[in-house]
Amino acid sequence: MIAAKDLRKSYGDIKAVDGISFEIPKGEVFGLLGPNGAGKTTTIMMLVGALKPDSGEVSIAGENDPTRPDVRKRIGTTPQALAIYEDLTAEENIRFFGKLFGLSGKKLKERTEFVLDLVGLTERRGSKSSEYSGGMKRRLNMACSMVHDPSILLFDEPTVGVDPQSRNLIFDKIEQLKADSRTIIYTTHYMEEAQRLCNRVAIVDHGQVLDIDTVDNLIERHGGDSVVTGTLLESLPENTDLPGTVNEG
Repeated sequence: MIAAKDLRKSYGDIKAVDGISFEIPKGEVFGLLGPNGAGKTTTIMMLVGALKPDSGEVSIAGENDPTRPDVRKRIGTTPQALAIYEDLTAEENIRFFGKLFGLSGKKLKERTEFVLDLVGLTERRGSKSSEYSGGMKRRLNMACSMVHDPSILLFDEPTVGVDPQSRNLIFDKIEQLKADSRTIIYTTHYMEEAQRLCNRVAIVDHGQVLDIDTVDNLIERHGGDSVVTGTLLESLPENTDLPGTVNEG
C-alpha cells in the first residue's frame, strides 16, 4: 500500500533523510519512532508529495507520484503543526477541507457529522477553534484530515502538548480506524504509544532506519526483560507492621 525506497533529502550539509526504506501493507499501523530531528516529519512530507526527495522513490497504492490529485485524495495527513483556521468554527473548518477534496451537498454533510462525532466535538461544533484547548485543536486537526474518507492516514506526532484525556481519546480513535482496516503511519518519540497502536515500528535516527519489527521483537532484541531494582535506605525495627501486612506471632 505504501513503499519508500532509499529516500534521501538534504538541506545543505544536513542529511535530514539518509536512505530510508520500508513497505507497509494494507491495513497495518506502522510506526516511525525516533527523537526530534530524526527525519520522521521529512519522510512524511516526501510520502505525501509536499517535499521532493533528492533521490529515491515513493509508491502510494501502486502510484509513484504522490503530487497527483487522484493520489492525494486517498491520503489524509494530520501534520505536527496545527493546520486549522482559528477564526472558523470546528464545523466550518471541516467543511472547508471537505470542499478542497471535492465533497459537496449530502456527502459533505454526512462526512462532517461523522468526523465531528468521531473526534468528540459535536457539542462544540459551533465554537471557534481559537476557543478550543490544545487537545481539542489536535482532535479537530485529525477530523479535517479524515473528512474525505481516505484509505491511508498519516499522523505526525498527534499527541504533542495535549492533556491525558485528549491523548487517550486520540488513541481510541486511531484504534477504531485500525479496526476499520485503514493503512496508518504514526510518528512518535514515545515507545508506549508505538507499543499500544502499531503493528510494526521502524526505529529512526539521523535520517536512517536502524531496525524494523514488532515492538515486542524490538524490545527482546535491543532491550531485554524489564528489571525493577529496589534499595532499602535504612533498616526497620523488628516486628514493625507494614501497610497491608499482618504480623503473625
